[in-house]
Amino acid sequence: MYAKSTTTIANILEEAKKLFVSKNYADVTMLDIAEAAQVTKGALYHHFANKEALYVAMMLAYLQEKQVLLQSAVASDGPCRERLRHLTLNFLSLPSEEQAMMKLVRRDINIFKDPIRDKLIRAYQAALPEQVEAIIRDGIREGELVDTDPRLLAWEYVAIVEVVLSRYAQGVLGNHNHLADYVLNLFFNGVKATGA
Repeated sequence: MYAKSTTTIANILEEAKKLFVSKNYADVTMLDIAEAAQVTKGALYHHFANKEALYVAMMLAYLQEKQVLLQSAVASDGPCRERLRHLTLNFLSLPSEEQAMMKLVRRDINIFKDPIRDKLIRAYQAALPEQVEAIIRDGIREGELVDTDPRLLAWEYVAIVEVVLSRYAQGVLGNHNHLADYVLNLFFNGVKATGA
């Protein structure tokens, strides 16, 4: 029974992801999720008290998975640029729906009140910006980057990555390697023309 319950919860969360990525939070109902997951509303409410509880469980599970995935770049050896490339490629190699999940934190965060809002923000920060910050902090210590606030640099790096997630950027830049190179070149070299 436990294995079936775990499978049911995983299925519900997977179907909920698809719905929350394609629609705004307010436009997704528990009935929509139950129908997509092919469970009864009773079964859905057995596992999740309400839509907020389901959303939070979905986001926390997603962010924990991404934290584990991206941690390999933080733990790896090598220069800052190489480790940031590793982390960026890990993220850019995810299916587009998985990448879009990261945007939900910013899109939906003001719907929630503390302590739930704070919990989601902390999970997001641990999953992405803090990992980038750890690599940048090492880069500053090794003299690869200017000695400035590593958290601010991490947020700037994450913002550049988010820009290349757009369809336009992907159409212009192409595959994951080109996207990662663009992000890294912009972050490390800026936009100044060579020789200018």
